[in-house]
Amino acid sequence: MPAIAGYYLLPANSFAANVVYDLAGLACCLAILAGVRLHRPRRPGVWYWLAAGQLTSVLGDMIYGFFVYALHEKPYPSVADVFYLAAYPMMAVGLLLLLRSRRGTRADRPIDAAIVVTGLGLLFWIFVLHPIASASAVSALQRIIGITYPAGDLLLLAMLARLLTDARVRTGSIRLLALALALMLAADVGFSLITLHTAPAATRAMDAAFLASYVVWAAAALHPSTAADRSGPPDGRTGVGPGRLGAFAACSLLAPVMLLVPGVGTNPVDRSAVAVGGILLVLLVIARMAGFMAEVRRQSADLRRLAMQDDLTGLANRRRLEQALRDALVCGRPQVALLGLNGFKNVNDELGRPVGDRVLGLLAERVRRAVPAGAVVARMGGDEFAVLLPDASAEQARAAAGRLAGVLREPVQAGGHELLVGVGIGLAGGAGTDPVEILRQAEAAMYAAKQTGEPYRRWTPVLDERSSEYARLGAEMRIALDTGQFRVVYQPIVAMPEARVAAVEALVRWEHPERGVVEPAQFVPVAEQNGLIVELGEWILRTACERMVRWNAELGPAGPDRVNVNVSARQLARPGFAGTVARALAETGLPAGCLTVEITETAVFEGGQAVTALHELRALGVRVALDDFGTGHSSLGLLQTVPVDVLKVDKSFVDDITGAGRHAVIAEALIQVSQGLGLAAVAEGVETAEQAAELHRIGYRLLQGYHFGRPVADPDFGLARAMVAAAVERGIAARG
Repeated sequence: MPAIAGYYLLPANSFAANVVYDLAGLACCLAILAGVRLHRPRRPGVWYWLAAGQLTSVLGDMIYGFFVYALHEKPYPSVADVFYLAAYPMMAVGLLLLLRSRRGTRADRPIDAAIVVTGLGLLFWIFVLHPIASASAVSALQRIIGITYPAGDLLLLAMLARLLTDARVRTGSIRLLALALALMLAADVGFSLITLHTAPAATRAMDAAFLASYVVWAAAALHPSTAADRSGPPDGRTGVGPGRLGAFAACSLLAPVMLLVPGVGTNPVDRSAVAVGGILLVLLVIARMAGFMAEVRRQSADLRRLAMQDDLTGLANRRRLEQALRDALVCGRPQVALLGLNGFKNVNDELGRPVGDRVLGLLAERVRRAVPAGAVVARMGGDEFAVLLPDASAEQARAAAGRLAGVLREPVQAGGHELLVGVGIGLAGGAGTDPVEILRQAEAAMYAAKQTGEPYRRWTPVLDERSSEYARLGAEMRIALDTGQFRVVYQPIVAMPEARVAAVEALVRWEHPERGVVEPAQFVPVAEQNGLIVELGEWILRTACERMVRWNAELGPAGPDRVNVNVSARQLARPGFAGTVARALAETGLPAGCLTVEITETAVFEGGQAVTALHELRALGVRVALDDFGTGHSSLGLLQTVPVDVLKVDKSFVDDITGAGRHAVIAEALIQVSQGLGLAAVAEGVETAEQAAELHRIGYRLLQGYHFGRPVADPDFGLARAMVAAAVERGIAARG
């Protein structure tokens, strides 16, 4: 801007003013080269061509200055015009490279640019090009050159308009390029009109626009956004906002508006130009609107697809499945298989969600390949999938469920891990049923399959009856907890051969006011399912600890050494369970060594938080007993990963201990395993003196069962000791 001010402060048409003008042009070229070196755009050729065009234009200024100040001539046209006009192709090449660098732009944006350029071209023809072309006072060569300058600017502006129709590339640098070209266009148009209608000396007023364009060219190259000159991915938007619609409307109305301009409607050439321009604009706008409508339809189809598709797996989602099920019910006998993964939460918790997502994707692909043609596979959310067989029999559904269970039983390789994810499958379906009801039935069957360990299960009305019973029991359990209907009873664990009660196992009983005594086998699964087992388990733990503290204070060495409390899988899976035990011990005053928690193998089979909780309990000093040992999936394998102090050998190995069968061999092997690992072993379910004697003979020193006493709320340890001694004598006599 100082160059512009300095230029106009110098005498008009002076050599000094001309030098300032030329230096401003050269500075523009150097600034473009400096911008390339400073920002290092991805396509420097764009700016090199633009700099070459500017330099060629400056050379034209210098040559024209030579004519004026050395030869004292002002020729028009002259050799300088050759350089001026040669600058346009160079700058056009630069802008063309810039256009090619914007890959991924939408196909309808050239139409947008064509609409704008056609409208501007119509204005140019009527007010600039046609007057210059029809001027009789100048030579034909002058008319051609006078038309070429604004036509060249219009070409460059059309190319840049192609860029500006893409909202993603409207950087500061490109906006400045547009401004520079607009200034060049205004200067060239003004120069041509002034030369045509007034004295050539009046063209000095246009020098400000030329100088301003130099400054803006330099600013465009030096702008920081030059470094971000790279194309992005297609944004998928139509880009037809209020501003663009307004531009389309204005350009479309230019043709009829031009007919209202005095002199245009009566000139045959202008009328023809308006007619051609109007037809072209209408066709372009129609093409643009057709593209817009096609884009709207495409986006609508995409939205429908996304609304019916699961993002993670690419399968159908719940909405799509329900729609397909509703359609299938009209003319077929649809069958639905609902698949629920077992233990998938542990994959996410231990290995992270990316690995979990990978597992889901692999399993989804297995399900897709395992189902017959025409089936709809959907992800219902979380770790549940569904398969719709539009027209199938119950037998065909069972066969499909069997195949699915088989392919999902195989390990999954994900994240460098080999993972085994189980599945429970629920089947439901048939004609004349509501889609929501079919899915509900399949879900009930799926949960039943998970509870029983079956690979799949078909819905029957019995499942609903069981669900209703579970719901009633759950509500009554809530009342029982609040009103104190539960009781804790204790069964002795005796030490052989000294015949003393070494420990007691705390067991819960429900004394229902109407049902009577409800067995644990009836209400514990319900408590596990609805979550009440956590609250119930905490109450049992605290009650047992309080009772053990009283025994220690009242009986001393005559009382039991420890109390065993059963802990459910749901309790272990809750973070902070070790803290709950620590608080119970601290508030009751029971030493940690006097407490043993009993767990089942299934509670820790899947690892994760359950095993972590056991390690935390061991750190507190609490002992851990593995209950029902020998009946789980990988009993011996658990001993390598789970911190265990006591093995409680399952009753099934004790029942036939007096015979010579397989169970006796297993029971003997288990005592050897426990002794080899330095663990205590408790034989459960001892009911006869002969069993007790045989167990003692093969090495068991801790026994539990009805032979030594049933669970009672207030055990008499003196009487229990006498009963144990008598039982031992009977066993010895029986063995002798």
